[in-house]
Amino acid sequence: MRLDEIILQAIDEDLGTGDITTNNLDLERTTATAYMIAKAEGMVAGVDIAIRVFKLLDSELKVTVYRKDGDHVKPKDEILRVEGNPSSILKAERTALNFIQRLSGIATKTRHLVKLISHTQAKLLDTRKTTPLLRRLEKYAVRIGGGYNHRAGLYDMILLKENHIRAAGGITEALRRVKQHNTTYKIEIEVTTLKELAEAFKAGADRIMLDNMDLKTIRQAVKKYGGKVELEVSGGITEANIADYAATGVDYISTGAITHSVKALDISLLFKE
Repeated sequence: MRLDEIILQAIDEDLGTGDITTNNLDLERTTATAYMIAKAEGMVAGVDIAIRVFKLLDSELKVTVYRKDGDHVKPKDEILRVEGNPSSILKAERTALNFIQRLSGIATKTRHLVKLISHTQAKLLDTRKTTPLLRRLEKYAVRIGGGYNHRAGLYDMILLKENHIRAAGGITEALRRVKQHNTTYKIEIEVTTLKELAEAFKAGADRIMLDNMDLKTIRQAVKKYGGKVELEVSGGITEANIADYAATGVDYISTGAITHSVKALDISLLFKE
């Protein structure tokens, strides 16, 4: 789905049959200036999306940008200024804020976790645990925060998870079947024990996801297989333990928390008095 289509649907979701508050204020022949201002410290993402909201609702609105995606902001920092018909600004306000607050929250959380593991070789990955129809934007925010995208969807990477393995009849059989058809993509497979890891390695997986393993077991896995196959850790990753997992020597750490349960960055839009 094209970006403009997503934005237009979001605008329509809010406006519905019309803004019955703003429409009764008779503001069509006036002009106003409003500022989008950070109310918390963090990283901005989604500035261009917010601008597009304003422009799609009213192409005559003038937007001046003070902060770009990836910039660090503190409370009271101005992100952008929008000038023009106040009715249009009011109708676009919430949708623009919803996008930029959500994406900035993802970028801010991602950046924080990336810093916690910056002394290691591990790369932080996102997952497919995203808001329906907003995956493209949320994964973009992860990249702004310094993280990496695991896969865009089911179509651009092969990942054999528990249910795939069960449906196919086991790790070796699942890998055999996929290899029989696949000639292009790397193949990743999920394991939960060292025994399963050994089987996946022998069967020729390109990357192996160590799912919900404790630190001791992961260290054993890295000691035996590190450098021989890509190793990824997933499950139970938190701000408190991510550095410990990264220090084991794994190549990747994936977590859905940076997209499915982040706190939006507090940003507001205020009219100039």
